[in-house]
Amino acid sequence: MAYQFDRYRQVGVETASPVDLVIMLYRGAIRFLAEAEEAIAARDIPEAHRCLVRSQEIIAELMGSLNLDAGELAINLSRLYDYMQQRLIDANVRKDPAGVVEVRSLLSELLDAWEAIAAQETSRRPVYATAVTSA
Repeated sequence: MAYQFDRYRQVGVETASPVDLVIMLYRGAIRFLAEAEEAIAARDIPEAHRCLVRSQEIIAELMGSLNLDAGELAINLSRLYDYMQQRLIDANVRKDPAGVVEVRSLLSELLDAWEAIAAQETSRRPVYATAVTSA
């Protein structure tokens, strides 16, 4: 059963649009940060570390996907991702939930923007229908 779910998820990733992939990454990072907050509260240091590192890996992937030649928006996103990375490193070293909460909040705001972009993309896609016509 686990294999089938993994395969389903893999197909979803392989067929997703670039915007949908970004949304998946944001959701994953937010989920790991929520888990990190819980682990910090429970004083589960290894789990907190694991979740924070996973979030950092996702943010690194987001940074790596930016085309900095695209303009100021990409450059500003890069700076924001770098800031998030620094906050998460600090949160991981200190096991301080404040940095985790801050980064999760920033990612949630950005996720809202990406979801709005995805909704606009969806509304612009042509709807294909087959019609049977008689001569």
